[in-house]
Amino acid sequence: MDAIGSGVFMPVSVLYFLATTSLSLVQIGLALSIASALRLPFAPALGGLVDRIGAKQVLLAANLLQAVGFVGYVFADSFAMVLIVSAVAQLGQTAFWGSFAPVVASISEPGHLERWFGFLGALRNASFAIGGLVAALAITIGTPAAYTAVVLANAASFFLAYTLLLAVEAPGRTVVPEPDPGAAPAGWGRVLRDRPYLLLVATNYTYATSAMALNIAMPVYFTESLGLPGWVAGAVFTINTVMIGVGQGLVVNAMEGSVRTNVVALGCLLSAVSYGVLLGADATGVPMGVAVVLIGAVVYTGGELVAGPVLSALSTEAAPEHLRGRYVSLYQLSWTVSSTIAPLALTWLLQRGSTPLWGALATVALAGVVLSSLLRRAMPLAAATVPHSRPGRPPLEAGTSAADPGGVVAPRDVGIGGPV
Repeated sequence: MDAIGSGVFMPVSVLYFLATTSLSLVQIGLALSIASALRLPFAPALGGLVDRIGAKQVLLAANLLQAVGFVGYVFADSFAMVLIVSAVAQLGQTAFWGSFAPVVASISEPGHLERWFGFLGALRNASFAIGGLVAALAITIGTPAAYTAVVLANAASFFLAYTLLLAVEAPGRTVVPEPDPGAAPAGWGRVLRDRPYLLLVATNYTYATSAMALNIAMPVYFTESLGLPGWVAGAVFTINTVMIGVGQGLVVNAMEGSVRTNVVALGCLLSAVSYGVLLGADATGVPMGVAVVLIGAVVYTGGELVAGPVLSALSTEAAPEHLRGRYVSLYQLSWTVSSTIAPLALTWLLQRGSTPLWGALATVALAGVVLSSLLRRAMPLAAATVPHSRPGRPPLEAGTSAADPGGVVAPRDVGIGGPV
């Protein structure tokens, strides 16, 4: 439900303030970046809260915060108001993603995480596609009233999601084991000393930055820089969501038995290629530009299809169960930092031209390829293959090689994160 509402809003997230306020593009980007930065100190506290009171309670609060934040969008007519309402909505988003993955991990069988995250990602994106069709209509109309209707629909979706979540049975809270004398530090001390996990967070940052391009850079680039019809931005978003909604299961099936970090590296490489394709649209006219943009959207979505489920699975699987909230909140921090930097950075690059924008994004994506290679050597779970989890086939335990189903990767040293 909340994904349908988000699908309506995300393609117009920057265009909404351009249409309903007198702020410039850079001012809007600055307000969104500051709002995202304000939630950074809350990420560690949210992780501890998930471990203490349970993920479901945090998930409920997250939906209410986002609903309230988006209602506030209707009254945002100045830089300060845009900053405040965006900060509330983004804090709710941080709480959502910090609690969502622990809930998924708590109900998933060993070896099934890629499939569950792939399925849930497909479901969300199918819902995004429904919303994207409405967004395309709103962008085509282009009036403040149309954009306001989009924001209110998004707020209503979060209220409905909250109501539905009340009926969800909460997983039991994990009992924290007693620390052994001389053992590695517990709590955040243990999390921050887990160097392989920190490398995973850095790798995901490159993926998260690519994800920001879809909602921030692309709609403005298509409509303002290329002068394409308003429906193109909505169509690109719909292509992205439909491909993931329909194709994610097939992609997860195809990646079974492949080394996880190789899959992530391929996803980053596809993102870099897509930016080159989108840059090529700058040298074409409107009809050809539409075709090039749509091709670029397909390649871009391929990168998301490949890398997303693996990174999500690793973020929860590599975390000790009783500290999963803290670990996942650290992983979520890569998304928060990216969403803090991206609005200002991408809008600033947009004003300087197509080459700086897509060149910078391609560089970040290629850095993800390099970090994936380093992660393979640092984290045994990342060097393992994607487990087989299709119905009718016995799933491999996490960390077990497809080539040697009986072999188990040795756990990591206790001093850098403890056995998993």
